[in-house]
Amino acid sequence: MKAAVYRRYGPPEVVQIENVKKPTLKKNEVLIKIHATTVSAGDWRARSLTVPKGFGLIARILIFGLLRPRHPILGSELAGEIEAVGTDVTKFKVGDQVFAFPGFGPGCHAEYIAMPEEGRIAPKPANLSFEEAAAISFGGTTALGYLRDKAKIQRGERVLIVGASGTVGSAAVQLAKHFGAEVTGVCSTANLELVRSIGADRAIDYTKEDFTQSGETYDIILDATGDASFPKCENALKPGGRLLLAVANPPQMLEAAFGSKPDNKKVLAGHAKVTAADLRLLKQLSEAGQFKPVIDRCLPLEKIVEAHALVDTGRKKGSVVITVSHDDRA
Repeated sequence: MKAAVYRRYGPPEVVQIENVKKPTLKKNEVLIKIHATTVSAGDWRARSLTVPKGFGLIARILIFGLLRPRHPILGSELAGEIEAVGTDVTKFKVGDQVFAFPGFGPGCHAEYIAMPEEGRIAPKPANLSFEEAAAISFGGTTALGYLRDKAKIQRGERVLIVGASGTVGSAAVQLAKHFGAEVTGVCSTANLELVRSIGADRAIDYTKEDFTQSGETYDIILDATGDASFPKCENALKPGGRLLLAVANPPQMLEAAFGSKPDNKKVLAGHAKVTAADLRLLKQLSEAGQFKPVIDRCLPLEKIVEAHALVDTGRKKGSVVITVSHDDRA
């Protein structure tokens, strides 16, 4: 089968299309024929080893691979259809259209992937294309993990999203609105209308206004860019306010775990657990018209280098989607 493979760390050009062995199906697994996937910020970090300061060696040893990539096929989310099922599988059948979030491991930048039926797989939203469904999981589950699980968001709270036009930020805007919050999005001039169009009550142009100096205060500030810190945002948080750091370095992680803040303010960071139930919730919200992933553009698998280069710029809107075509050599 075709797959986008990288054998060393580096720029987008280290990713090349190769023919690799098609996955062998275990009894409890389903074989998914991938129609669409994405190149995410996570793929950029894994390929280039661009991680928050202090995490470089830890990331190599525990996640990516010390000397060379441990998992040469990137891609953490997908949409496609079930082509085959193991003998013990009961939840899915051949022909089911699904979306999934296997995360990092056997990657999604390929024609096929095998996953346990108990993995993070859900029926594809009926109203979304494969391209749209492929872009749900990474941003949607990250936003859920921070807003719902870490911050315990409540109806009527004031929420500010830094990086509101990106994959995580655009998902956070929509999900915060779903939870009944008043939402302000921070973005560049070019993305103001986009952020308003996905539900933000207000959009702030960071090139013209510094939200930390405006005098406005918020119950929750979610930073999806890695640019925020507690000292910077402290005065913009209400008493009891929560600063959510989707991108955090080791000192910030320690601060989140052990730091004591005035007025019961909190810094929350770290990994959020993702389950198949989260995907099913995102499916329900998508079909109800309350959540739709923002897509910058769709490119074929053969243009994977171009897709990585776009993600490297840090200027994409929402997700960069990869479409996967199939032929008889798969």
